[in-house]
Amino acid sequence: MVQGDPYLSDSQNSAVAARVREEIARRRISRQRLANDARISLSTLEKALSGHRPFTLATLIRLEQAMGVVLREPAGTQATVVNDKPGHAPEELGAYSRASVSWLEGTYLTLRPSFGDAKAIFAYCTEIAWDGERTCLSFRERERSDASFSQQGSVSVPHLSGHIYLVTNSSGQYRMAILSRPSITGEMFGLLTTLRAGQGSHLTPVSTPLALLPMSAFAQPSLGRVLAGDQNHEAYSAIMHRIIGENYAGFVG
Repeated sequence: MVQGDPYLSDSQNSAVAARVREEIARRRISRQRLANDARISLSTLEKALSGHRPFTLATLIRLEQAMGVVLREPAGTQATVVNDKPGHAPEELGAYSRASVSWLEGTYLTLRPSFGDAKAIFAYCTEIAWDGERTCLSFRERERSDASFSQQGSVSVPHLSGHIYLVTNSSGQYRMAILSRPSITGEMFGLLTTLRAGQGSHLTPVSTPLALLPMSAFAQPSLGRVLAGDQNHEAYSAIMHRIIGENYAGFVG
């Protein structure tokens, strides 16, 4: 679970509360219905929406899972602002329109083997959303226990390969995930190619199995470095084995 269960700042809380109230009105559902769907108490929801108690990250994850929307934006932007600027993604990203890829938008539980413990699974969240300014899908990672290594970048959806690419380009340094199209249950499987930090400033190129699943796949997802004995470790490990076992990705020796 989210370690420390930190609270949002006042400005973040106000923006998220406004977005939740907007979604409740748009969907014409009751606050009790939302609380039930998110598996939180009505009292917790009411106090957060009224400003008497800030949202916690754990509560936000459950609300995002229940509503299928992203409630927080990167620092410096407003969570209530949605830019629907029309257009198509650049040709190098697949020249897609928002309507053609809207099914990809959402928050995903992200799993890969831990680089520091061969038996552990590293779990965090990946948000995919439309970037109205750049007219393309973008992604960003959150709830990583090593927050300083969190990535964000562009989503490429070419028609030819049948795969989805999450690409980070930081001053010419690339990191890329290649994923299958979502299954009927919304899962995406593939490979992540990145740099593994070693001793000192030493970096080693590595590739590792990667899975993105809808947050609803687990009632209480475990985040961070998930060790043997955790309630979700066995299920996470089975997902990792599926990637190679069912030929979603492979390593050529």
